[in-house]
Amino acid sequence: MPNTKTVHVPHLGGIDAAYQMPKPYDSSKPTLVLVNSFTTSSELYQGQYANKELNDAMNIISIELLGHGQTRTKSETFTYWDTAIMNLQVLDALGIKKAFVLGTSQGGWITVRMALLGPDKIEGIIPLGTSLDYESERTRKHGCWNGPENLKPCIQQWTTNESVSSFSPGEDYSSFLIDIGFGKDCDKSVRDYWNKTIKENYQGDDGRRRIRMAAINLAERDGLHSRLSDVRCPVLWLHGTADAVYTVLNAEEEIKLFTNAKSAELQVVQDGQHFLSFSHPEEVDNALIKFVGKWANKHI
Repeated sequence: MPNTKTVHVPHLGGIDAAYQMPKPYDSSKPTLVLVNSFTTSSELYQGQYANKELNDAMNIISIELLGHGQTRTKSETFTYWDTAIMNLQVLDALGIKKAFVLGTSQGGWITVRMALLGPDKIEGIIPLGTSLDYESERTRKHGCWNGPENLKPCIQQWTTNESVSSFSPGEDYSSFLIDIGFGKDCDKSVRDYWNKTIKENYQGDDGRRRIRMAAINLAERDGLHSRLSDVRCPVLWLHGTADAVYTVLNAEEEIKLFTNAKSAELQVVQDGQHFLSFSHPEEVDNALIKFVGKWANKHI
């Protein structure tokens, strides 16, 4: 089982938020929050937990989104804004006053929301392989996937008034996620691990309800374009050329919308997959050490 702990926070009437922190918290070091991608878990960042240089430079805490991993709430309905609020409350509960936030895909949208909701707490954001629009026709013209169309069959299949105690998302779904995230040619051990993990995370009727809302959030989220000028902290966007979901062209256009950020930079990683920190951990980790080292404890 993953080495997760939970902390109770008040949002939505109470959430048991799951997180991983590979090393004990050291208040003398900057802190980096990691936010995982759609229907993965904090285990997405195993490579970062194992990187001694990265852990020596900063505290690392990975918080599992609402509907993901071991995070639980009684509320069946939630949005990405709710997860952003939850994450800020987790930091408060753990006594962490300042943090940087890295997020993969949907995690990228959470980084921006956290910066908007907690401008005095968030020192910088690092979106990976993301898009900050809603799933729009504009993004599809830029070569991005058709999220609403791709997810529609799943949402329909997972929507029912009946309790489905035997529910499991099945390998057809997990293989789809693995193909677009880790790459169709990823190692068999990676495929086997995530097929097993996704199946275990979304068992029974509770699992059906959580994965359904996660899919609805992804397909029908609000766009952030008009809000990006309100982000003041530094932004480092990392994007792979082999990303199967969102394109470099889209990232090149959207990074320009951070008009009031202290700094806004796009770094393109050759052959990087959608789950970039997994496919190219060295490039991502080195960029993180440099970015956090530059901006930690700077007045914004």
